[in-house]
Amino acid sequence: MQAPSRRPALWPPLLPGLLLLLLSVPMLWSLAQAALGACDASAWLALWRNSQTLAAWRMSLWTGLASAALATAACTWLLSRTTTAALLQRLIARQGFLLALPHAAFAMGLVLLIAPSGWLLRALSPWATGLLVPPPWPTTQDPWGLGLIAVLALKEIPFLLWAGGAHLLRPEVAQRLRRELQLAASLGYGAQTAWWRIVWPQLLPRLAAPLLAVLAYSLTVVDVAQVIGPGAPPTLAVLAWQWLQDASPLENARGVAAAWALAATVLLCGAAAWSLLNTPVWRKRWTLGPKRAVIQTPVTQAAAGALKALTPNLANGLLLGIYLAVLLALLLGSLVGNWPFPDLLPSRWTVAAWLSVWDSLPTLWTTLWLAMASAACALLWVLAWLEWAPPRWQRPMQTLAYAPLLLPGLLWAIGLHRLTLAWGIDASATGVWLAHTLACLPYVLLSLAGPYSGFDGRYAQLAASLGRGRWHFLLRVKWPLLRAPLAACFAVGFAVSVAQYLPTLYVGAGRFATVTTEAVNLAAGGQRSLMAAFAWLQWLLPLLVFMAAARLGRTRRFPRRAQALGTIQP
Repeated sequence: MQAPSRRPALWPPLLPGLLLLLLSVPMLWSLAQAALGACDASAWLALWRNSQTLAAWRMSLWTGLASAALATAACTWLLSRTTTAALLQRLIARQGFLLALPHAAFAMGLVLLIAPSGWLLRALSPWATGLLVPPPWPTTQDPWGLGLIAVLALKEIPFLLWAGGAHLLRPEVAQRLRRELQLAASLGYGAQTAWWRIVWPQLLPRLAAPLLAVLAYSLTVVDVAQVIGPGAPPTLAVLAWQWLQDASPLENARGVAAAWALAATVLLCGAAAWSLLNTPVWRKRWTLGPKRAVIQTPVTQAAAGALKALTPNLANGLLLGIYLAVLLALLLGSLVGNWPFPDLLPSRWTVAAWLSVWDSLPTLWTTLWLAMASAACALLWVLAWLEWAPPRWQRPMQTLAYAPLLLPGLLWAIGLHRLTLAWGIDASATGVWLAHTLACLPYVLLSLAGPYSGFDGRYAQLAASLGRGRWHFLLRVKWPLLRAPLAACFAVGFAVSVAQYLPTLYVGAGRFATVTTEAVNLAAGGQRSLMAAFAWLQWLLPLLVFMAAARLGRTRRFPRRAQALGTIQP
């Protein structure tokens, strides 16, 4: 007699609705609270009448568009020169080390390198320059925003490479593109021409969300602009943050209006770029035959020769060298004692900054528990959503989940602050944890959606044919096989939480200090060694988690003795 089958548990069918509520309620509430600030006509009038607004908006537009364009051009050039899957895998594998370094920490390290009293000028003085005192050169916080553009472009290149490479390395995509490129080669197209005519038109729509996120971040970043951005005028995001910190309600309202002006700028720039790329003229550009011969001037010939000589390995090595130089500057800067100009090395080394960090163990502990709790909760939500949510819910809810990526950080922080005020959890650990979790969630979802959707469904059919239930399949087959992307997604969430500045400061009301808030606050003062120590921790903590994730995600190897005995089939 066959045993009666057990009824399925009730909670898995109800789980998608619960997950929907857990995400949509705080997200939509925050967006609605932030939207209330756009209805204040007096705030918009005060914003328009302020003499700094137009100049700050122009500076934001210039630095944001220039850095996003440079990062996109460098990413597409590197991807177009990486013609094989093996080269692409090696290129993408190196980006994890670069992604672990937060934007603010990179900006602080670059300041230590290029400042008038920094390492680069000391290496050239007095032999090459003859300088005996630091020159009054605006190498940092320059009025043209060049330092800010350099930081944003160099930091967004690894992210775009990772996003584009993740799509190109998907098995079904790689096989299809390889066949299409072989067909193009048989028709007489060169490798580069075929890539731009075949791969790029298919890759660009897949990069729409990452490119929009890069544009939104570049136009609205606050902490990086405070460290290395111009000060007269500052960017509109920095100006809005100054207004939001003012005690006057009118100044606060003006700051909210400025945040919405930035959001409108992001929307208009994104719409203009998308409209331009979808015009018939632009589409025809990618479907034409071989390029027509153009008249080359000596300058363009020299530039083309230099670009041709720059191989992908050399370019990626140059990028890696810049990151290593920044990290070395941070490490040495944290140990500097007495250091008169133009001496290359300090006359005295000290660990006083690290002793101060050791005395600030509560700051380190706050950073760790916030990052671990936020990354774990975001990963659990994404894992449950991708596994149990109906397919028809996936796209609209993912669009909502990506809101923290696409909205200006200031606007998102305003909405979260008003949400925590309404719920009575402002200036509390719960409120800061909620803000960090919602910030981590879109990055974790973006990282895991591809590997999870690409999992071979035949494993589930095989497990069902052997009489195994769904939970047994998930715990013993699917999730163990996906342990590498799961561990990597946790590391991504951890790094995102460590880098949070505005939500920590605004929602926490300054009561929760992390290594990021301490480093950015110290960047405005004269304690450069202590700033460098906290900035180094900004990179070291995510790097350790990325290393642990990489070790956890390694393919298991069977013992040789077990294989020889035949107990485990190779």
